Amino acid sequence: MEIFEDTGDTLFAELLLPVPIPRLFTYRIPRILQEKVLIGQRAIVQFGDRKILTGIIATIHKQPPAAYEAKYILEILDDYPVVSELQLKLFHWISDYYLCSLGEVMNAALPSGLKLSSESMVQLHPSFNLDDSNLEFTDKELKLLEHLVKESLDYSSISSLLGVKNLYSILKSLVRKEAVILFEKVLDKYKPKTEKKIRLTPEYTKNESLESLFELLASKPKQEAILLKYLQEVPVLSRAEANRAGIAKKKLLADGMSESSLSTLTKNNVFEEFDVVISRFQEDEKVTPPHSIQLSEEQLRVQHDILKSFQQHGITLLRGITGSGKTEIYINLIKQALDAGSQVLYLLPEIAVTTQIVQRLRKIFGETVGVYHSRFSDNERVEVWNGLLHGKFKFIIGVRSSILLPFDNLGLIIVDEEHDPSYKQQEPAPRYNARDVAMMMGQIHYAKVLLGSATPSLETFYHAQQGKYGFVSLTRRFGDAQLPTVELADMSQERKQKTNKGDFSGLLLKKIEDALSKKQQVIIFQNRRGYSPMVSCEDCGWIPKCINCAVSLTYHQYKHALICHYCGYRQALPSQCPTCTSSRIKTMGYGTEKLEEELKLHFPEAKVQRMDLETTRSKSGYENIIDQFEREETNILVGTQMVTKGLDFNHVSLVGIFNADRMIHFPDFRSYERAYQLITQVSGRAGRRDKPGTVVIQTTNVNHPLLQNILNHDYQHFYETQLNDRYLHDYPPFARLIEITAKHTDKKVCLLTANALAVALREKITGVKIFGPGVPMISKIRNQFLLTILIKIPRGKTDLASSKHNLQDEVQKILKIKEHRNTRIVIDVDPV
Repeated sequence: MEIFEDTGDTLFAELLLPVPIPRLFTYRIPRILQEKVLIGQRAIVQFGDRKILTGIIATIHKQPPAAYEAKYILEILDDYPVVSELQLKLFHWISDYYLCSLGEVMNAALPSGLKLSSESMVQLHPSFNLDDSNLEFTDKELKLLEHLVKESLDYSSISSLLGVKNLYSILKSLVRKEAVILFEKVLDKYKPKTEKKIRLTPEYTKNESLESLFELLASKPKQEAILLKYLQEVPVLSRAEANRAGIAKKKLLADGMSESSLSTLTKNNVFEEFDVVISRFQEDEKVTPPHSIQLSEEQLRVQHDILKSFQQHGITLLRGITGSGKTEIYINLIKQALDAGSQVLYLLPEIAVTTQIVQRLRKIFGETVGVYHSRFSDNERVEVWNGLLHGKFKFIIGVRSSILLPFDNLGLIIVDEEHDPSYKQQEPAPRYNARDVAMMMGQIHYAKVLLGSATPSLETFYHAQQGKYGFVSLTRRFGDAQLPTVELADMSQERKQKTNKGDFSGLLLKKIEDALSKKQQVIIFQNRRGYSPMVSCEDCGWIPKCINCAVSLTYHQYKHALICHYCGYRQALPSQCPTCTSSRIKTMGYGTEKLEEELKLHFPEAKVQRMDLETTRSKSGYENIIDQFEREETNILVGTQMVTKGLDFNHVSLVGIFNADRMIHFPDFRSYERAYQLITQVSGRAGRRDKPGTVVIQTTNVNHPLLQNILNHDYQHFYETQLNDRYLHDYPPFARLIEITAKHTDKKVCLLTANALAVALREKITGVKIFGPGVPMISKIRNQFLLTILIKIPRGKTDLASSKHNLQDEVQKILKIKEHRNTRIVIDVDPV
């Protein structure tokens, strides 16, 4: 790492700032900071006239900017880099590939706790003396000045002090009178977690002094009890260092000890209270040695094949059917990488999967494991970031965002369920795919990348078949477990024969009844949350719509509200139709909430639980639901796609797919692939031990080719037919896609901008296919009208980099034109 000595030359730093402007910003390094400055440190700078921002130092040089005079860096926040140079290299690649600014990448990467915020502060003017002033002040001004004598205040504190919301006139008056000055106070959001501890003062650590202390406390039983408990827990006389470490205050006060008595003892200098910084993450007490993982012959063969593949390929695909024991292979590979001194990143698509597997891996790898996902607080995420920087964590398990952590010695990246669309970031930018970033990260770090899935994405499987990636297959379930038997419930026939009950087939209800009678568990999958997708008036057909988006509102019974799943708008369910005043308003379709309610009616003795976005909003929501299901406190689990993601339960013998048709016929070129993956993945939850499993799929078309592929567990045939369709219509993997969305509150302006951009792109970019602008399936979200342009760039025939460069240029030109300036243009590279 280059350290710059003070040679008398002026140094400049290029800073990465959290602003959506596609460039770095040059600042001058004060001479006093020149020996401290390092690439990757955080620096405080002034941006514009009033803003204070925190940036990352990307480069250091001696060349002043030609177009403007560089401002000084105000302060360096770190003694060491918090962002590695390898990270900065990855940030640049993400910015270039996904057509976003470096500032947007920085915003996504750094936890909020490491991003500093500025807050306007008010203090007395250094030359102002209230007692000597001849100026006139209002009562409120005087009250504020009297308080500022003691301390500086921020806006919100002044507002509370004076009982005034708008402080502008008061502050303007005081500034004009040179009584106060305004400044920006930078607040570091990260605060380490501390624990209060208690220890005896040194005076009472000797035997003689303790005896005299007991004599003093003889008439004070509560204080004496606290002292006795402390001495029972802490061997003061035999180990002096034990007293220095002390005991947690809450532990000392357990069992009904008096807090007021402890306060008295502390006040009298018998005890002293102190704070220690502790980890936010509960450590597992029992650690199972990694060598205790015993692999089957098949798993050993696959592990050998993966290591052999790594010798020739940086990336290897492991296609292992559900329940085949991929995790055990991962554990052995992780152990080998850690033993070699490398860091490991284990990516998972969902927090639900993270919860279950973390418990298992922490028992094996102990304190070296760090966990990183969005449900953690800012402080928890900062702790993982710093733990990785300082070497506490060598092994990170996390979701999409963990790909941006500060690794500096990465040896192995595992991307489990690599096909999962959750790896793709949608809003805000950068709209990256963590799987694809992992592959680039592997190149930057010279690390090996293992992609794992029972149902690989068509693109990944194609590249593996073409030899671009290594390929290893695991085709047998672990132990004696067999793949589940798949049965199709023909809803058309059942309705004709009247064997159904509502939208439940007789077959599914019978299978649920059989499973429950054998004390086995059931999972029902319906990829739609809420109670009902919509409500409607039976007389006039009125359907309530969102006022901000072009979608119908979903009815949520437990909130007794109609809610938009795009913008959050809600309204109460009306008692009568606002169009015709009819009271005959009915719900239409099934969400997970309605399924849960009806299953309780069909099986009143069963404990039914629901796992969707609503029931898992809290940090521990996933964990609680999974724990209850694992302990067999729940008999039937109803869920959205969360239940498809790699969960492993011992007693599930039945999986029901409530509505396969909706997934299959979704208007998207990936709909068959997604349906195959979702149904296969959730089916894999059944019969994962010695119990045979069954899957019931409800459909109106039992002869659909996709369902026949699932019935026969025939991924190869499914892959070949889909690949042929993709080739005929220029879709991935034979072309790259870029989707451009124009957004504006005025429909005409949106159309004008989208048309102008489409014309410009057709003139500028050659060798590609450009479609649109067209109206997307949902044409209005959050009160903004949407139009999309789709670009198909053939692989190997057109220069991708120049096409992207031309696209960015044309977007910038369009946005400089007055009538298009307020239109928001979103670029999504490799949309999913």
